[in-house]
Amino acid sequence: MKATFKKSLELLLITLLIAGFAPLQAQEETPSENYVTVSGVIKDKQSKKKLEYVNISIPGTTIGTVTNEDGEFALKIKESLHASKIAISHLGYVSNQIELTGKDMSDLTVWMTPHSNLLEEIVVRARDPRYIVENAMQKIGANYNPKPSMLTGFYRETAQKGRRYINISEAVIDIYKTPYSDRSTYEDRVQIFKGRKLLSQKKSDTLIVKLLGGPNLSIYVDFVKNPEILLDEESLSYYSFKMEESTTIDNRPQYVISFLPQAILPYALYYGKLYIDKERLSFTRAEFNLDLSDRNKATQAILKKKPYKLIFKPQDVSFLVNYKEREGRTYLSYIRNEVHFKCDWKRKLFSTSYSITSEMVVTDAKKDNINPISYKASFKPTESLSDNVSAFIDEDFWGAYNIIAPTESLENAVNKLKKQYK
Repeated sequence: MKATFKKSLELLLITLLIAGFAPLQAQEETPSENYVTVSGVIKDKQSKKKLEYVNISIPGTTIGTVTNEDGEFALKIKESLHASKIAISHLGYVSNQIELTGKDMSDLTVWMTPHSNLLEEIVVRARDPRYIVENAMQKIGANYNPKPSMLTGFYRETAQKGRRYINISEAVIDIYKTPYSDRSTYEDRVQIFKGRKLLSQKKSDTLIVKLLGGPNLSIYVDFVKNPEILLDEESLSYYSFKMEESTTIDNRPQYVISFLPQAILPYALYYGKLYIDKERLSFTRAEFNLDLSDRNKATQAILKKKPYKLIFKPQDVSFLVNYKEREGRTYLSYIRNEVHFKCDWKRKLFSTSYSITSEMVVTDAKKDNINPISYKASFKPTESLSDNVSAFIDEDFWGAYNIIAPTESLENAVNKLKKQYK
């Protein structure tokens, strides 16, 4: 792990540079498909709070998406599927369903009921948390996909200067994964199918923040498949584990195990929580942050390049990874990464706050006739998404592809940035 640790953090590498804009590349057209759209908002039945990152899917298929930060969702369903319902599941809530009519359904409000704690806390707390984690690691080959897979995902990354968006990039991606029993990402690849971007044209935003290898988030942060990011036999000894209050995901009881660094190493470690299905002992969710107690180590992990007179100060680096069970196997579902930092120019009084948010949701998958993505066609860790996609032009750019519904603030930002191009 020590020799390869830097590779596991390639998705985090940020470059800060004074730069112009790369030329636009032509993209493929979206195939024409007949589909219906179901959209609405998901709320907590008791608190009335809008729920973010709720899983929305078609039962028996690989089609799905998640709610955005405003609790909103939109799911496009091919008419040929003849789907009768949508399944809705979320951490700590009773799963719900929407009955479909075969026609477009909009402005729905779906209420989720918090799940009562059904686990016997005395029994759960008596278990050794590290022992549970080790057993879950041993069952990865049995619990996750034993065959190569090709996932379709939607990826979005945004960069903000203060509260103002300066970069919005999105893409539909193909993700090739070798069997999970390999626990290796060496031959896993991501390919951009089509994408678009908006960059601020203001001179004051010429300090462009770029996330290198962004779409490869779906490879490197899949911690079940990539042991270098979090879970391998060697790294377990670097952490202390603690059993937390149990919860449910998709009506299934979950162990919740927190972990903290207990070793001093040449690189930064993580702290967070693991969610493990009580019956299947499969990892279903992870929430973790880069330990910033040593700012120099954290900076080395996430910063690729910057102007000479710029001082970089990391503030927070967080991850959320969700998996979903289907037909007795567990599959990658959703990944989110947030990086917050400040930049100080020497001899200037005030610092500037920046944030980069990237997320990927699996919207579909292929089961048969799967061919690997070649290295030549793959998206490289040293590339930036905004340098490889075209500008926002077509209002119906995504067509039949499922995406994560944009928040109201993001839609406002898109409209403002579009005006700069006119």
